[in-house]
Amino acid sequence: MATETEATAAGGLAGEMEVEAYRRLFSLAFLERHLHESVRPDARRPDGARPTTVALGAVSSAHGSALVRLGDTAILVSIKLEVMSPSSETPDEGSVAVEFHMPPICSPLVRPGRPAEVAPVISKALEDILVSSGMLNLKELCLISGKASWLAYLDVYCLNADGSLFDAALISAVAAFTHLEIPLVSVGDDGRVFTVGGNEGKTKYELVNREKRKLTLTNIPFSLTCALHKDSVLVDPTAEEESIIETSVTVVLDSSDQIVSIHKPGGVVTSMATIK
Repeated sequence: MATETEATAAGGLAGEMEVEAYRRLFSLAFLERHLHESVRPDARRPDGARPTTVALGAVSSAHGSALVRLGDTAILVSIKLEVMSPSSETPDEGSVAVEFHMPPICSPLVRPGRPAEVAPVISKALEDILVSSGMLNLKELCLISGKASWLAYLDVYCLNADGSLFDAALISAVAAFTHLEIPLVSVGDDGRVFTVGGNEGKTKYELVNREKRKLTLTNIPFSLTCALHKDSVLVDPTAEEESIIETSVTVVLDSSDQIVSIHKPGGVVTSMATIK
């Protein structure tokens, strides 16, 4: 009896090893066999997205922060507010800066000492969307017109890269802004603006803002990335699917269902009918 059990276990292990070998050697054929049955290797349907979780306040030292998990993709965003001099073109507005970090621990494809090529692309795209979507009223980041305003600096860390990085990064950034709290600031005798670490009664200087406050967020942007393969549209692709399928498209909408942007890097020409 023990011999039969051992033989069954050995046979099952050998079968799993064969499937895994086939998956690695013939990854496209492996995926297509699943798609023929309208299922994906991780058991999702082609139009199925992975579960998303959001945790606010993940970084206690930041003015705003959020940790988001999209399937096995994990993104951490922290926002630091810094006082800066506004530009002459927009003297009554603040600004936003984004830096996307991909440390080697997030993916075996990222090598130490060699920044991931996708990192600056996501940084630029995320910064553009946060500003162009109209989610932020940059005038709310003004302290003293023409003299001082806030720079909202977003550090976006990819803790685990398993596909749809931009989608997860955008969710994280929006969540961090909902958590953001504008601190109290004062003007010193020399005209310098500085943050106040406490309540109003603890400073002898005039307060620029009388209370800590939240930003007013409108037209909240959200994105969806799809991998396109023949007649199949795979929603929220994993890193494995992204490595197999060359063509993808990321559509960004706002909370009014207006298209903010459509991004399609490389691949073959895609018709709008396919996207719809």
